[in-house]
Amino acid sequence: MIETVPHDAFEEFARARAPHLYRAAWLLSGQRAEAEDLVQETLAKVYVRMHRRLAPPLDNPAAYAQVTLTRTYISARRRRSSAEVPYGDLPDVVTSDTADQAIARVDLEEALAALSPTDRAVVVLRYLDDVAVDEVARTLRLSPGAVKNRSMRALARMRERTTR
Repeated sequence: MIETVPHDAFEEFARARAPHLYRAAWLLSGQRAEAEDLVQETLAKVYVRMHRRLAPPLDNPAAYAQVTLTRTYISARRRRSSAEVPYGDLPDVVTSDTADQAIARVDLEEALAALSPTDRAVVVLRYLDDVAVDEVARTLRLSPGAVKNRSMRALARMRERTTR
């Protein structure tokens, strides 16, 4: 059986090689944050490789880390998300959650909380999750008529509560 590298040995390796890896990553990417992410991802891959039980031990972990860093950088550049550039300034757009919507949401939560657990489940499944009557009946082990009856009565109780 092939033995894995002790955790302390990896920590020592990472501390010794991180500055070199960071320098190479910064030269590749040209950006500090991207370089830091690249080094972190590289060290994670090296850690996994060093601790793989059935893999042969690395003869030259520093060279493996350098190759992994370069390949990780190239692979990231191939992804579409690598071409994304954040906005310098954010547009002045109001979120869609206005005060009226927040009040309606609180009213709905209070009205649902006042229902019995079964009635609440019926209302949530039927009207919020848009599940068919037969499926709700199977899920809650009720007859379809009982689901319709419970939903009608639960909605009436909710209307009473929200119109007060």
